[in-house]
Amino acid sequence: MVSAAPAPAPAPASAPPAAPPADLHRWTSQPAAQNPHWRDHPAYAAAMEALTAAPALVRPDDLVRLRSALAKAARGEWLVVQAGDCAESFYECGPEATGARLEMLDRFAEAVGDHTGRPVLRVGRIGGQYAKPRSKPVERHEDRTLPSFRGHLVNSEVPTRAARQPDPRRMLWAYRAASRVLAQVDAHRSARAEADAAAGHTGPSLGPWSSHEALVVDYEAGLLREDPRLGTYLGSTHLPWIGERTRDPDSVHVRMLATLANPVGCKVGPTADPAALRRLCALLDPERTPGRLVLIARMGRDRAAQALPGLVAAVREAGHPAVWLCDPMHGNTVTAANGLKTRHLDTLAEEVRIFLRTLEAQGVPAGGIHLEAAGEAVTECVGGAVTSERELTRRYTTLCDPRLSPEQGLRLIADCF
Repeated sequence: MVSAAPAPAPAPASAPPAAPPADLHRWTSQPAAQNPHWRDHPAYAAAMEALTAAPALVRPDDLVRLRSALAKAARGEWLVVQAGDCAESFYECGPEATGARLEMLDRFAEAVGDHTGRPVLRVGRIGGQYAKPRSKPVERHEDRTLPSFRGHLVNSEVPTRAARQPDPRRMLWAYRAASRVLAQVDAHRSARAEADAAAGHTGPSLGPWSSHEALVVDYEAGLLREDPRLGTYLGSTHLPWIGERTRDPDSVHVRMLATLANPVGCKVGPTADPAALRRLCALLDPERTPGRLVLIARMGRDRAAQALPGLVAAVREAGHPAVWLCDPMHGNTVTAANGLKTRHLDTLAEEVRIFLRTLEAQGVPAGGIHLEAAGEAVTECVGGAVTSERELTRRYTTLCDPRLSPEQGLRLIADCF
């Protein structure tokens, strides 16, 4: 499959045009970790001009609603399920593929709600998860060394040197793909709100809401918009987060997210320093507002019990009412005998249980769970119907890291909540 440009999609009609901020070049003129080296590309200026002129993909009013919903999770009244693809594909932005991912998210949330008796907010890794951080600039493919695949927003998964070159026009392709997905997310949320109202639920919508890692600074900066009531917001997604490789308090990623009206998230790994985490939280949540900050712990089973308590205590003592989620996926990736990356369901479940015990011991509400999961019955993780690593090749279709199947995700939830 060759990653050419997808067919253009119309910009979403649901979001009115909004002006980009005057200080756009404050972000695009700075070096940024994980940002592609494409600012000298002949197509870069035109791509950025088109992106900054495009309508925002999310509405300011919805950001207010999501922050209200997340505030309930921060107080322990609601839980959160955040789930979806490791890396979204430009070729899976149609109604069938998007519908399958939204159905998976609903099933996970309903299962958590059934086990806990609490409302569950649905947040998808959806409508923008087109870029992936990489630890090395190159990777081996058979007998060749090629630039690493960094997600469809940056380059192609096709293993040729030409296909792996960063192309800034892909920012526009990502916008068009995201516009198709987020139109369906909006429609699903409207239907969800009607169903909640019929069931007697009042208050903020349970979702679904969109989220992705705000990794490529140029793409995100091109979708910064100004609202007369909220100020600067990110028009690419409802809930942007920053990851392990970009969470340095001095990074351009952190400084950009600190200016936003959106709720914001951050991955927190076992190497995080409590003092640095306090500084990070002070930047992202200076007013200590419930619903503003989501912290996503991704420790790894073998390090969670030692590393997590001090970090949770540091945030609690600094007075930040963060929503703590457990990401049991990223610290537990292993390589199978056949060379494929995988994750073992029992290991993931054990990390979730450690997380829940730790938060309870700290007197901090456990906010929920963050999973990489597919909308179809993939065989990328071991557990449930995938009884051994030998079965991984049956349906191993991820563009990057291994995902749970819907049934594996439900089994994980049943084992932990």
